[in-house]
Amino acid sequence: MLGTANVQSSSHPVSRDDTDSLKICSFESRRGEEMASLIERMGGLATIAPSMREIPLGENPEAFRFGERLLNHEFRLMVFLTGVGARALLEVLETRFPREEILAAWDRCVTIVRGPKPHAVLREWGVHVDARAPEPNTWRELLSILDDWGALQSVSMAVQEYGQPNELLYKELQQRGAMVTRVPVYRWALPEDLNPLEHAIRTCVQGEFDALLWTSAQQVHHVLEVADRMGLKTPFLQAANRCVIGSIGPTATETLIEQGLAPDLEPEHPKMGPLVKLVCEAGLPIVARKQLISKD
Repeated sequence: MLGTANVQSSSHPVSRDDTDSLKICSFESRRGEEMASLIERMGGLATIAPSMREIPLGENPEAFRFGERLLNHEFRLMVFLTGVGARALLEVLETRFPREEILAAWDRCVTIVRGPKPHAVLREWGVHVDARAPEPNTWRELLSILDDWGALQSVSMAVQEYGQPNELLYKELQQRGAMVTRVPVYRWALPEDLNPLEHAIRTCVQGEFDALLWTSAQQVHHVLEVADRMGLKTPFLQAANRCVIGSIGPTATETLIEQGLAPDLEPEHPKMGPLVKLVCEAGLPIVARKQLISKD
């Protein structure tokens, strides 16, 4: 833990006159309005620059092959990574198989979930959950839960993917001898309208933000991809490191560090509310220190 103490262009322009209000940019997409509201309630000036778009895998032969094997009782263990992904997977499977049979087949498996959201979805469906990874709900906690369950050698298991596959998790599972089937549901793409994100990148390079909030690892990849297309990747990295960098959790933090960004704050609980609260409460002295260093 680092700290404890849609530009759908926000209609709140970035101004540097109010030194008591942090100028905060978030790259959140699906929950952009909620993020803006959280920032504003904490006294910040919000800019929301959506960086991701979810694309359902319409023709999804891998999911259908998984469904056939699931109904043939070929899986001992089922891992759900996200609630949204679990719902999307059921929607895909329902186009070919009876819903009741799918849920009954899942209920026969040993069922492991990565966090509270897939847990809530399965409970809603009447599917039992054998174990849930604790916070911060990364692949490491998930792997620890799987190790606690028992030996994975020759265990046939399926992992519901969502977005970018976690190759580190798969490597560890394969080293343990697990027979892993990946079940993709969504992939990530850049927003169709890149103007808000491009505007936010330029604004950051101009030094007009005090803090940047990152709520997923994929946001980091997308923002830097767009900055690179604009010929601004290096200036963006330099300017971003002069801001307070808030990361929602360990996975985003690892990615930020890998890409040359140094996170300052990470909340104890990996949620948007605690992230915004931490940055708004602890951010001003960090900004002042970074600005002082940059002038030397």
